[in-house]
Amino acid sequence: MKMSLLKELEKLQAMRAELEAERHSLKEEQTNLENSVLALKEKVLIEELNKEKAMIEELKKSNKATKDAIAQLEAKKKELETKLGRESQKAETPPQKEETEEAPEPAEAAPEGSEEDVATVTTIEGEALVEIPEATYENPRKQEKKKHRFF
Repeated sequence: MKMSLLKELEKLQAMRAELEAERHSLKEEQTNLENSVLALKEKVLIEELNKEKAMIEELKKSNKATKDAIAQLEAKKKELETKLGRESQKAETPPQKEETEEAPEPAEAAPEGSEEDVATVTTIEGEALVEIPEATYENPRKQEKKKHRFF
């Protein structure tokens, strides 16, 4: 009995030694895997970081291009508003005959009738100029109606 107990004790000690070796091996494998996972996580984060940086740069470029386009459009708008303001001022104060450099071109055929009803329209740099014969100055209401008809 002593022998069998001694053999059993040796078997149990051997089994314990194997299990401790296995435990040590498993712990080592676990540590290696944890380190590998951490390294992969770091690589993934670096990859995501680089993608984010690239996206940020792309957005910055896009925003800059959009801001430049907006600035150009605002400048063009301001230029057109200024031009419109000048055109409106020119339309309010019709130029004198001395300022006309181009030959007058009739815009419409003159209707047949008395000279009092005839008005000549001349285009100067994109504007309409209405010339009303002197005979119509006698009736200011008639003159206003003719102005409105052409503008």
